[in-house]
Amino acid sequence: MRVRHLSIRTEEAYVRWITEFLRFFKEQTGEWQHPRTLGPPEVNEYLTYLAVKRRVAASTQNQAFSAIVFLYREVLKLELKLDAVRAKPPERLPVVLSLDEVRRVLNAVPEGPCRLMTGLMYGAGLRLMEVCRLRVKDLDFDRQQIIVRDGKGEKDRVVPFPRKVMAGLRQQVEEVRRLHREDLQLGAGWVWLPYALSAKYPQAGRTLNWQYVFPAKALSREPRPREADEAASGTEKLQLRRHHIHENSVQKMVASAVRKAGLTKPASCHTLRHSFATHLLESGQDLRTIQELLGHADVSTTMIYTHVSQLGATGVLSPLDRL
Repeated sequence: MRVRHLSIRTEEAYVRWITEFLRFFKEQTGEWQHPRTLGPPEVNEYLTYLAVKRRVAASTQNQAFSAIVFLYREVLKLELKLDAVRAKPPERLPVVLSLDEVRRVLNAVPEGPCRLMTGLMYGAGLRLMEVCRLRVKDLDFDRQQIIVRDGKGEKDRVVPFPRKVMAGLRQQVEEVRRLHREDLQLGAGWVWLPYALSAKYPQAGRTLNWQYVFPAKALSREPRPREADEAASGTEKLQLRRHHIHENSVQKMVASAVRKAGLTKPASCHTLRHSFATHLLESGQDLRTIQELLGHADVSTTMIYTHVSQLGATGVLSPLDRL
């Protein structure tokens, strides 16, 4: 999985599902079975169990399916012919807030980093993790644009820099500068670098431009051990780093703001991204531009916003209102 540059969350999810798959048959036989002794019938049985007995969501079953297929095809080099009962993913419309609802939610978020982060999710259409992983070097104040590095699917893209958060982000960068200076004095100051940049540029991890715009409060070490990686040997394993803010903190803050704003919609961090796309569509932006700003691989994914826009079905005058 690391050779294929899969994210740490995908790695954790796949390992968890493979373990659950093996534990399912351990409970039946009383002992652990090697995956090579479990063929397509056993895989079909487990996937059917998830769909029929546990009645998991379609996305959950598909994740388990992907994990098991990855194990057999990519690790064990075995082909699987599966005919398990598969749940059909539901076609749900995204939750979208009105301009007034967005304003109420943003105002309910306490001033500081979290308000800046929610402003970027709505003002630039960033995903939650894309905001958390922003580096100082990704903010281009002169050209008024933000560069999203390694977004979903390992794709870079450029998004507009909302002017209303520009002054706040300048102050945030100065706060990062101050914090980084203190970390350097403590012998820390390192930050995680992608791929093998830490081996190519050993001191880059202690520079300001690689620091996270929204850093965590506490220092930490590498959460994913890489003992077998020669690039991680020696000093890298001992580096005391400052990671980015944990996404759960932002999610809790937004959930609290939604309650304070008195919204009855099930709004979340991703709702702000949905609202960004829908409001752009209603303002006259074309779907192709919105697709590029959101980082969608296919315009058909972006077209879902035509169903919730007031230019679509909700923009049609009901016959009842003509009576």
